[in-house]
Amino acid sequence: MTSEQSSRPDPTPTEAAVHGAARGGVTAALADLGSLVRIPGIAWPAFDQTQLQRSAEAVKALAEGTGVFDSVEIRTAAIPGTDEHGQPAILARRAARNGAPTILLYAHHDVQPPGDEALWQTPPFEPTVRDGRLYGRGAADDKAGIMAHIGSIRALTEAVGDDFDLGIALFIEGEEEYGSRSFAQFLNDNKDALRADVIVVADSGNWDSVTPALTVSLRGNAKFALTVRTLEHASHSGMFGGAVPDAMLATIKLLSTLWDADGAVAVEGLAVRDTDTPAYTEDTLRDEAGLLPNTTPIGAGTILSRIWNKPSVTVTGIDFTSVGAASNTISPEVTVVVSSRVAPGQSAADAYAALEKHLRANAPFGAELTFSEVDLGDGFLADTSGEAAEIARGAMHDAYGVAPVDLGIGGSIPFISDLVREFPQAQILVTGVEDPHARAHSPNESLHLDTFANALATEALLLARLNERKG
Repeated sequence: MTSEQSSRPDPTPTEAAVHGAARGGVTAALADLGSLVRIPGIAWPAFDQTQLQRSAEAVKALAEGTGVFDSVEIRTAAIPGTDEHGQPAILARRAARNGAPTILLYAHHDVQPPGDEALWQTPPFEPTVRDGRLYGRGAADDKAGIMAHIGSIRALTEAVGDDFDLGIALFIEGEEEYGSRSFAQFLNDNKDALRADVIVVADSGNWDSVTPALTVSLRGNAKFALTVRTLEHASHSGMFGGAVPDAMLATIKLLSTLWDADGAVAVEGLAVRDTDTPAYTEDTLRDEAGLLPNTTPIGAGTILSRIWNKPSVTVTGIDFTSVGAASNTISPEVTVVVSSRVAPGQSAADAYAALEKHLRANAPFGAELTFSEVDLGDGFLADTSGEAAEIARGAMHDAYGVAPVDLGIGGSIPFISDLVREFPQAQILVTGVEDPHARAHSPNESLHLDTFANALATEALLLARLNERKG
């Protein structure tokens, strides 16, 4: 036992009862998680939207089953600038009593498309347990977050009954993987119901499968489509090749200016956050990212500074002739999707402006550039000075038996900036159930079962300790 462990106070009888109830409820929570994984709720219009409604109904039933909420509803909000509404979200509310605080618990029930099912070892929507992990699309991201919320509420009520003082709001979104297009409007429409002293966003990860983490920084994102055009029409490559620049040549040369020889981003105006990072070896990176033996990492500086605090630029899509349909033709235009992760602290709008300026300045052969489908989301820097962060760290320590770390995440959760704007007085805690091998968004997504059990116990202890706080 470390000195830190030995100096921590013993749990109160109520905390011990809640912790025990959380551990005892893991099997039921996992069974319910398996039922959710079987529902292919995907917000992309190309997929069956009745499944997303079915998913929302299933989550609503789970919330109602806890018996603690004054109201549980499925709601939608308008998508600004369109005639459409967003996807179904679940909103439940229990009023605080006797001066106790209110906690808002967030997760999302929609999932990423499965991709090429041939790459899955087992069917993506058939939950399968092997080697201590639950496999399936959404098993980690983020249906496990839903069940951490439901399981922790169950544990609290089992230990103390349903007549507790803590206020709880539950918000389970239905379109996070599709860009949270109605999120800001949903917050505005339901501001009173969502108002809370503490907000838990259960959509992040942990240091590893045994070490918990509180996410304190997230990169922003700037994503857009870029069309490069050099010709009015396609031409025979034998007739004009060597004198006429095809669009692919121009695109390759243009995109190559985004990085230096080491693969680091080379765009003036993209910011870098200067802060220390924990030790993290190249061997760990290779293991967690799946680098091939002869593939080297890119960038400069510590590995975690590259992932957490520096910008990245990735080409994530391309519209061009397929290999099977290729012919001896000079192409007139190419469209690519460019995705940039933005250092915490820089606005996504400023980052996009820097990228557009760079690309326009470096367009080769006078190529025409068109920018479209711009999608921006700001990053997040947490204020961890509040009491809630201290309580959360203590709960993590007691549930995992290991001191937590403060974690930066290279990914983005853009809607957190909406939460900060709408609820500036709330303490925001970004937590998660994932470990570095969860493969969220990828084939063979999975949840580490022990990590889930510890995450559920952590949140149950957090609820129990907040329940004892009075204003």
